[in-house]
Amino acid sequence: MFNSLAATATGAMPTASTYLTYIVNFLPIVLLVVVFYFFLIRPQKKRDKAEKEMRNSIAVGDEISTIGGLIGRVVSIKDDTFVIETSGDRTKIKMYRWAIRGKEQTAAESTTELADKAEKSSKDVK
Repeated sequence: MFNSLAATATGAMPTASTYLTYIVNFLPIVLLVVVFYFFLIRPQKKRDKAEKEMRNSIAVGDEISTIGGLIGRVVSIKDDTFVIETSGDRTKIKMYRWAIRGKEQTAAESTTELADKAEKSSKDVK
């Protein structure tokens, strides 16, 4: 590499091997960027997109859990905020939409889901 720099400094034309040396020197950096993209950046974008879709699909009456550990039923939804009822005495708490960790599955939904899976598996057997 130093020979190619010296040749360039003296005014000589760079050769094909000089360009090949440059490519070989920068190839590991390019490969590192590609690996970071496919193993770190792309999966994180997929998770963020799925999380955003889940938060936007929440409707009044859904049971949710928050990042603070509260579990409750959604009472009302405004632009970026929502109100949840958290207990039997109907305590209402106003929170931001980004504070939702996920939807909780109610007993009715879980039994419906189990019935659907059982029906599908029985059709597959026949």
